Amino acid sequence: MSQHAAPRNSVLVGIWRIARGRADGVGCFGATPRAFLFSLAPLLAFPTVGAVLAVFSDGPRRALTGLGMTLCALLLPPVLSFELARFWNRPDAWLRFATAFNWCQWILLALACLGMVAMSLAIDAGVDESSANQAMLIGLGCYGIWMQWFLASKALSLPAARAMLFVILVNVGTFLVVAVPMALAPGS
Repeated sequence: MSQHAAPRNSVLVGIWRIARGRADGVGCFGATPRAFLFSLAPLLAFPTVGAVLAVFSDGPRRALTGLGMTLCALLLPPVLSFELARFWNRPDAWLRFATAFNWCQWILLALACLGMVAMSLAIDAGVDESSANQAMLIGLGCYGIWMQWFLASKALSLPAARAMLFVILVNVGTFLVVAVPMALAPGS
């Protein structure tokens, strides 16, 4: 198989290739509304189940508020990214980008698990727990930003600088919509 050809619609292969910085991984994801909804379903299912469980421990108001904020944080990046893709004349490539973006979020969870093992080993070796935690969070954050940039660059065919602007706008926009109401809420 050539370096640019990839099996179509093989999500696990696509995730693995994207995680390693291989642009051919983008072609492994579907570019249909159905593929996008399938990529979104697990991201929405886990917080929904968590909110149902939280109703019994935290009460319905807190659980539903948390669920609403989580849903905003999960759904706003696709909305903002679509508008930016449309603005830069890339709406036809957006579905594949958004599908790949959603599936590739699982890379960060896997890396967080590996990072916690490494962090535990570092703490056992004498590294300060706070320093190890900060290093892991910074590493995850940098990788997450790189992955978003890589997907924007490859899936939407954006030049490097425009892909970075894309990542900044999507993340800042999402942060503002989620964080500002939290900061303004009574009792926060």
